[in-house]
Amino acid sequence: MKFEKSKLLFKKASHALVGGVNSPVRNFSSVGGTPLFIKKGQGSKIVDEDGNIFIDFVNSWGPLILGHAHPRVIKAIEQQARRGTTFGAPTAIETEFICEIQKAFPSMEKIRLVSSGTESTQSAIRLARGYTQRDLIVKFEGCYHGHTDPLLVKAGSGGATFGVATSKGIPEAASQYTFVLPYNDTGALERLFSARGKQIACVIVEPVAANMGVVLPKRDFLQKMRELCSLSGALLIFDEVITGFRIAKGGAQEYYGITADLTCLGKIIGGGLPMGAYGGKEALMKHVCPEGNVYQAGTLSGNPLAVVAGLSTVKTLSQVNSYKKLLQMTEYVCKKIEALLQFKKEKAQINWICGMFTVFFSDSPVVDFKTAQAQDSKTYAAYFHFMLERGIYLPPSPYEACMISLAHEPKELDLYFKAFSAFLSSR
Repeated sequence: MKFEKSKLLFKKASHALVGGVNSPVRNFSSVGGTPLFIKKGQGSKIVDEDGNIFIDFVNSWGPLILGHAHPRVIKAIEQQARRGTTFGAPTAIETEFICEIQKAFPSMEKIRLVSSGTESTQSAIRLARGYTQRDLIVKFEGCYHGHTDPLLVKAGSGGATFGVATSKGIPEAASQYTFVLPYNDTGALERLFSARGKQIACVIVEPVAANMGVVLPKRDFLQKMRELCSLSGALLIFDEVITGFRIAKGGAQEYYGITADLTCLGKIIGGGLPMGAYGGKEALMKHVCPEGNVYQAGTLSGNPLAVVAGLSTVKTLSQVNSYKKLLQMTEYVCKKIEALLQFKKEKAQINWICGMFTVFFSDSPVVDFKTAQAQDSKTYAAYFHFMLERGIYLPPSPYEACMISLAHEPKELDLYFKAFSAFLSSR
């Protein structure tokens, strides 16, 4: 494949944009080479400015569960755009949309819409502190909850890609109340709660970690977290920005049967446009302004374009067998990869759950951030470029998840598998 236009565009962008991109992981620094400049997308495929066609396993990092330019979503956006793009005032469709979210997440008795996942986690943390009148928060290594100061400590996603444990520019005071524990370490969680439980405002977690690659929770990890929070009066916050409406309609709470006090959503609920939400029991949410004294606001919160895109997406997902189909596709390709890795006795692992997976080039199971960091990033970079040359677009970082959409077809999953098998044979 030729990437001449992307190279020229990246050179031009680098004169105007920091790193030539608007989000660090897009820079390809982790895998090398020049980032692709995408011209259009349709269904399961994207087309770059050079005319190269790729089967897309990034899907805008998760939001496009229906695939690119889904007809129902595009129609809804077009119709709303003719009526107006933003009003800074309430609209009827906001309430309709929130009711659809509540059907999937009954624990979200009251909801506030925001414009990003970062806003949702930031707002939920503030609410937890305001409600409990406590300062301490607990997060886990490798879990990424947005780029707000107290949460950008040993984070995953771009922070992991660039080897940044704690960003510069964050004063010590901003993170001194943040405790960071190893993911899946129930013992460490119990010891912290034993020592400081009555001072902890909340625990925030990706119930299925997806920003250090896909890492599944151990059987008792989330349940113990729920029990400790309930006993101590701390709030349990599930960051379901990625898992919400992906691993199940009701996210990890439906999948694992555990109810969070506060839930943060993003990505899929925007249908490809910027959107986030947080919510919980009415008794908690009534502390948010204007009913309470925990302030949060946003000019574009509940933006009508994003709302109709999200509403259309969520309603489409409510159709019969959407998640059965998504699980079948994920299971189909991931089990083939598992069998291949075992047959070839490769030093590689695949972690997966409905709608997403990660291949780790590691000789031991990946269960936390430490084991995720032990993978061979050079082999991942070689894998990335090998697949790219064969028309398969993967996350340009070993610390991200491959996303499967409902637009993917079995033959495209077979193409991925054949290319992956060829990569293993080429080493």
